[in-house]
Amino acid sequence: MALKATIFKANLQIADMDRSVYADHAVTIARHPSETDERMMMRLLALALHVPADTDHGTLEFAKGLWDPDEPDLWHKDLTGQLIHWVEVGQPDDKRLMKASGRAGRVTVLCFSASALIWWNGIKSKLTRARNLQVWQVNASQSQALAALAQRTMQLQVTVQDGAVWVGDGASTVEITPSLLDLN
Repeated sequence: MALKATIFKANLQIADMDRSVYADHAVTIARHPSETDERMMMRLLALALHVPADTDHGTLEFAKGLWDPDEPDLWHKDLTGQLIHWVEVGQPDDKRLMKASGRAGRVTVLCFSASALIWWNGIKSKLTRARNLQVWQVNASQSQALAALAQRTMQLQVTVQDGAVWVGDGASTVEITPSLLDLN
C-alpha cells in the first residue's frame, strides 16, 4: 500500500519590501512521504519569495515537481496557460533545468543542502545557454532552522528587506540570506 501525502496548512503574511509585495496567503501543502520538513519549508519559502504582487497575470502555485518530471515545484502561469516562471527547490539536474529554460520565461532554483556548491560546480558549465536561469543558495543551517518551524498548521510572517528574509511564527524567527550563484 502506498503512503499518502501529509497535508499542512500555512497562513503567510508577506511583507516583501524589496519587491513592494504585501499580502496574506492561505496555503495548503501536500508533503510527499519522501519529502522532509526542510524541503517542504523551502518550497513554502520559494512561494513567499516569488509570489506576484497581483493576480492580473496569473498566480504562483505549487506543482507536482516531486512526483511528475514534467512539472516544477512551483509554477506561475498566466491566464492563457503560458508558463511565466518555473521554480525548482533542491538540486535538479542540468537536463531538467535546460528543459525548463526552454519552456518558461524565467527559471529559478532555490538550493539549500550542505552539498549545494558541489552540485552547482558540477553542472553550471552545462547551463551557460540558459540565460533566463537564476540559482539561489540558502545556507544549510538556515534551511534547517526554517524546518524547525514546520507544523501541521502554521501562522508565518515573512519579511524581506535588502535581500534578507525573516520568517517567524510568533515564538521564534529565522533569518535567511539567499545568495545568487554565478553562472560563469
